[in-house]
Order: sequence, then structure tokens, then C-alpha cells
Amino acid sequence: MTVTPILRDAARRTRSRAAAEAAATYPPLSAHERLELLCDVGSLRTIRATVTSKRMGEKAREGDGVVAGAGEIDGRPIFCYAQDASFAGGSLGAAHADSIVRVLELAGKSRVPVIGFVESGGARMQEGTAALGGYGRIFRQNVALSGQVPQISVIAGTSAGGGSYSPALTDFVLMTKHASMFLTGPGVVAEVMGERVSAEELGGPKVHERNGVCQFVAEDDAESIFLVRELLSYLPQNSSEHPPERHSVASIGGDPGACVPIEPRRVYDVRDVISRIVDGGRLLELSERWARNMVTGYARIEGRSVGIVANQPHHLGGTIDSEAAQKAARFVRTCNSFGVPLVVLVDAPGFLPGSKQEANGVIRHGAKLLHAFAEATVPRLTVVLRKAFGGAYITMNSRDLGADMAFAWPQAEIGVMGAGQAVGVIARREIAAAEDPEAARAALADDYAAEHLSASIAAREGFIDEVIEPHETRDRLAWALTALDRERRPPVGGNIPL
Repeated sequence: MTVTPILRDAARRTRSRAAAEAAATYPPLSAHERLELLCDVGSLRTIRATVTSKRMGEKAREGDGVVAGAGEIDGRPIFCYAQDASFAGGSLGAAHADSIVRVLELAGKSRVPVIGFVESGGARMQEGTAALGGYGRIFRQNVALSGQVPQISVIAGTSAGGGSYSPALTDFVLMTKHASMFLTGPGVVAEVMGERVSAEELGGPKVHERNGVCQFVAEDDAESIFLVRELLSYLPQNSSEHPPERHSVASIGGDPGACVPIEPRRVYDVRDVISRIVDGGRLLELSERWARNMVTGYARIEGRSVGIVANQPHHLGGTIDSEAAQKAARFVRTCNSFGVPLVVLVDAPGFLPGSKQEANGVIRHGAKLLHAFAEATVPRLTVVLRKAFGGAYITMNSRDLGADMAFAWPQAEIGVMGAGQAVGVIARREIAAAEDPEAARAALADDYAAEHLSASIAAREGFIDEVIEPHETRDRLAWALTALDRERRPPVGGNIPL
């Protein structure tokens, strides 16, 4: 089966509104069409195409509801599969499961990425425990490949039960706009819980892009395939290789420092800073709508792939809460699994305080981020943009946590806490006794900041390697990435979901 040139062209265009609208005029692709559009022209080869279920009797069909194969993306080998909802709702039986397991096994042996298009009603009722056993084999193989080769799942329709667990075990999950995924469907929820809810309300992309289950939402099949291809361009074939390099593209220009207000309480969008540092201003952001006080994504600096982790002052003032810590920890571990250097941009007043955060386990989730940075073996670069206080300073890839290079802009402040808070603790009696307490607090805070918080002091004491001007940031990071280029050391262990 062939794919129309219009659809193929739509997948290759940038993610503009015009491209999305052009692609949206076409119905969803078939399982085979999805794989053809994913792979380079003429490179797709299918396997197990005539396998049938022993338990479906006269209803059995060749392929048993899944298309499995191998191909190339930008000339690089990959393995892939796509569930076919036109047969038994894409439900999973033993033969169906074995085709997916075979794809995963071959990807592991060949040390290449694997991409799955998931659209399934879950375990096939006609096959009972054999279907459940099939899911068990898939999950085991997902875990065996975890952190070894990139695993990407595209939720292309309704995916229920085990059809949602396998994607959750992979490195990246994409959903199309009209897809849904859930462990228990609306019908069972209504019967057991008495709750009337639609598939979209229960597990649509608006739900999962805000809870961290999926990292990308695409308009349709064509855009999801474009995203998969773009994502893979930042990643190596496996954990032992370096990420692919591209021709360097100039940044969009402008001083990144101009994006950051001097006033510590004024908010701004850290993505404006990122755009002036990375090649072409291009950031492929992950989990954009989850934990929005932390930005994570892939970019390039002088052609090298990097993972960006940045506090986002535009939300919650850039404080770190339990969800932001989970989001960043998972991303750091994924980058470390696949040898992608980390660039960390810091502007955080601390962890978000309050009883709700403590009840949510912010200590436990914050420890995940500490652990992820401390165990990482990839080059790790930190730039303090404006402030880094307390636990947030340590947690955001500080020099003592193992950052290979730590830089700070001249106006940055680094310390246990902000000057106003600090003098409120250590000079509270002096402030209370002053004729004008507010003026006294302000004067004492200025003195404290100059004596304890300035970036130059942190540099003199060795906590910062160099104080750099904002306009030097891109060049400094490019130099550090070259200087720290080293033999790839694969991490120990898999990329467990966090």
C-alpha cells in the first residue's frame, strides 16, 4: 500500500498551522501507511505478515492485527510495528504479542531504535490468559531494552489496559489529538464507580500532557511521524554511541541577558533565553504542559545535541516542586542513557514551600533529581542566570554535585537564601529596633548580598568555574562541549519511569 505524496509532504514540513490543517483533511492512516510514512521511501520491510491466531478460528486474519517490520529513518536503521484497529479492535492475542516481541528482540540485537504505533482495545477476550501472557512478554522485553536503545510509542487511537502500560515503559510517548489511553475504560468506570466519563475526559491528550504520561501531542498521524523523526535526530542508535552531529546553525542572535530582568521577582520566559543560545533558536520541548515551572527539551549547540534543563520563572517563579523534580529527573536519566550532554540553566529561589508540597513527597521527588544528576556520566554544564538559592542551587547540577563546568552571569546571586530572607533571620532584632525597619532591612539586605551572594564571590571560592557575560554563553558552552568530548561510558541500569 502506498501513501499519497501530499501526506508524505505534510510529515516533512515544519509544524506550522498550515501544515497541520493540510494534513487534517485526510482520514487517519492505516497501520501499514503509518509505517510507510515513518520510514524513508522504499525502506520498509515487513516481517511475520502471514502469522495467524490459533484461537480465533474462522475469524483469524493474516498478521493478527499488527504490522511489524524494519526500515530506515534518515538512512539509519530502525525497527517498528503498528497495531491494526481494523481487526478485533487491535486487541492483543498471543500471535499478535509475539510479533511485537520479535520486533523488540531484533531491535535489541541490532542495537537500533524501535517505534511502536499503539491502538488497541487491550487483551483479546477470546484468548484469555494467553493474551495476558503476551502482555507480560512485551513488558519484559520493554524493560530489557530500557536505556539500551531508544523506544518511542505513538498512541494513535484508543489504547486500553496493557495497551497503555507498554508505552509507559518506553522512553517517549506521543499522542495524536484524538487518541486516548487508560487502564480501565469508560464503560467499566461507569459500572464500578458510577462515574460517567468520556474516553477523552478519562485519558485524552489534555489529561496526559498535564500529568506527564505523554511528552508530545500531535495534530494527527502525519505530525506525530514528523515528531518521531525529529526526536530521533537528537538521539544515538543505542546507549554506546554518541548522538549524531549536524551542521552548525547560527543562533537567532541577540543577547540572552536582555531577556532576564534585573529585579529578582520579575518573571520572564526562559525559553527566550534558550532561543538565543541554541542553533537556530530551535528547542524540541518535552512535556510542555506538565510541571511548567521546569523546561526540558532537546536542542543543538554548534551542531551537537544537548538536553536542556531550565527553571521557568514564568511559572511559580521558577521554584521547584514535586512534579518539576520528577519531570527533570526523568529527562536527565534519559539523556544520560543515550549520551546526550546536559545544559542546565538556573534561576530558582528554592523548592516550593508549604504543607501541600510536603504531603506530596517533595523530599522524595527532589531526591530523584539529585540522584539523576549525581549519577550522570555525560558532560554536564550549568549556567546560573539570576539566582540559585538553598536546595535548588545544589539540586540544579551544582559544581559539588558533579557539574563538569559551572558558569554564572555577573548579576547572579548564589547562596543559602535571598538577602531579604537572610537578614530577616540573622538581624531580626536589629531590624525590629530600627526607627524605620523596612529601610533597615533593605540596607542590611544590600550589604548581605554584596558580601555573601554575588557570583564573583562564588567564583573566588571555587563554586563557580567562571563568571561570564550573557552574550558569551553560547560560545562558552560550545567550547566546554568540545573540551569535555570523551569516550562514551554507557550508564548502568535501565531508564525506569519516574
